Amino acid sequence: MRRITFLALVFVFLGVHMELQAQNQERKILIAYYSRTGNTRTVAEYIHQTVGGDLFEIKPARVYPADYRATTEVAREELDTNARPGLASNVNDMSQYDTIFLGYPIWWGTMPMFFFTFLESHELAGKTIIPFCTHGGGGLGRSVTDIQKLCPNSTVLDVLSINGSSASRSQNEVTAWLRRIGVNR
Repeated sequence: MRRITFLALVFVFLGVHMELQAQNQERKILIAYYSRTGNTRTVAEYIHQTVGGDLFEIKPARVYPADYRATTEVAREELDTNARPGLASNVNDMSQYDTIFLGYPIWWGTMPMFFFTFLESHELAGKTIIPFCTHGGGGLGRSVTDIQKLCPNSTVLDVLSINGSSASRSQNEVTAWLRRIGVNR
């Protein structure tokens, strides 16, 4: 009798485990990112290699100056005026995605202001948003708080924050983070 009960528990466990795996595989993933220097793109590609999904590069309508200092001046002005710069393109059908990885550089303590435009331009209620950022040493700033304010009806998971100078060597860190938050194949 105990053997039958034990076997029944094993089958129930295996059934639940297989169902969770199926849900994980059925989840439709978008990896949306912007990368001025290539660092954030590298991290986005590491995520894509591990979880699959669709890659989408968020591009501002207005191209930022090639000069770094000039870019920071434009970014500061946008932040100071709470600007919502236009986007060159949008995701055509956001409703098909359950999980959105959101990758950005940190500019003046948060994500670029055109990310505010991106988040406000798409219906993200009920979706899981997973931020990842690259920075020059200042960390993630208030970017996650800003995402939570812009997407109050979304679930925002733990952020991955990578120093831009180590982005090309961050694959193990990305993999460990994905495992920790429970989003991996």
